[in-house]
Formats: sequence, C-alpha cells, structure tokens
Amino acid sequence: MQKILLIEDEESITEFLELELKHEGYEVEIAHNGRTGLEKALEKDYDLILLDLMLPELNGVEVCRRLSAVKDTPIIMLTARDSVMDRVMGLDNGAEDYISKPFSIEELFARMRVIFRRQEKNDKKLAQKLSFKGIEVDTISRSVKKGNEIVELTKREYELLLYFLQNINRVLSRDLIMEKIWGYDYYGETNVVDVYVRYLRSKINPENENYIETIRGVGYVMR
Repeated sequence: MQKILLIEDEESITEFLELELKHEGYEVEIAHNGRTGLEKALEKDYDLILLDLMLPELNGVEVCRRLSAVKDTPIIMLTARDSVMDRVMGLDNGAEDYISKPFSIEELFARMRVIFRRQEKNDKKLAQKLSFKGIEVDTISRSVKKGNEIVELTKREYELLLYFLQNINRVLSRDLIMEKIWGYDYYGETNVVDVYVRYLRSKINPENENYIETIRGVGYVMR
C-alpha cells in the first residue's frame, strides 16, 4: 500500500482528500501546518507528498526546499494561487508537479499515477543486471555475456532475450511476443517470432543447452 503525506491546513479539503485517497487504497497521514509536515516528511518515508503552498508556521515552498535538500520524496504542490511565478517557485524548489485549486480528484489521481509510473521505471533501471543459467544481461549498456564471452545480438534478438529473462517460467504465446517486440502495427512475415527464436537459440545455445523450450501450438518458455 502506497503511503501519502497530506500537508494541508484547510479542514474541508483535508477531510475530502483523506476520504478519497483512502477509498483509492492509499495509506494517508495528515499534517495541518508546514512545520509539522516537514518533521513528519523527514522522520518517515512516504511514496508521495501532497503539499499546500499557503501553510501556517512554514510555507509550502520552504517545506519543499528543505525536504528536497535531503530526501527525494516526490511532491505535488496544491494551491489556490495560479500565477506563473508561484508555479515556477514550487517546481524550482523541488516539486514534481503543481495543481491549482479547485481541481478534480480524477486529475489529481492521474498526476499521482504519472509520478508512480516514473518511479517504477527508475526502480527497474536500478536493477540493471539480469542473469539466468550463465547468461548475464546489463540493461544499461545493453550487453550480453555467456560466461566470460560477449554474445553479439541484434536489437530484436536482444529485446527478445530480455523479454524471456523478464518472464522466466512463463509460457509466452507467439502473439504476445509479436505484440511486445514488434508492436501492433507490424506487417511482415507471420513466422517472424519463430525465425528470431531460432537466431537467438543459435547464439546462446552453441552447446545445445535447452534455454528456450518450444510449447507446441502455443509459443515458447525460458526455464
């Protein structure tokens, strides 16, 4: 469950957002002023902070600036002020996004999902190496090794190998592989998946090791 810190001093907005966020399955903590909000944000780890700009004790820009100096928790600023300078100030001080009041809850959720998707992509990039039975793929350099030997693959062969490695023990149909590697709009030979699996096998299976199994009438599996 993703944890959200809501720093907002208007009770009606706080109650509404807390209810809607919990309804969507988020865990929510509340702070009603900037100083308490900053203390909570520094003390605990949150997946996202919703931060009002106009707060008592410590304004939202200052909270954002101090927090961003020590943590990388994503922040969406909420404010009734919609001037360009206000937006620029919030973004320059570390906010990921900025939404003006009044706003629809659907728009807020959409903006939150964008941030969470970006986080997922960054997390995947951090896990840059995949390995299986002596095959190692570095997804940053896009290099492939088998033991100490470099395996030279074309772009399609690399993408196909990576897809298999990301789905170990999962049977992948030809249609699913086609959609993932070549896309919906591919127009070409209908047996392209079989051809490229054969190419890939010839490069990673020189000793006839059974890395990629054929599932008759369905597709392929790496296990």
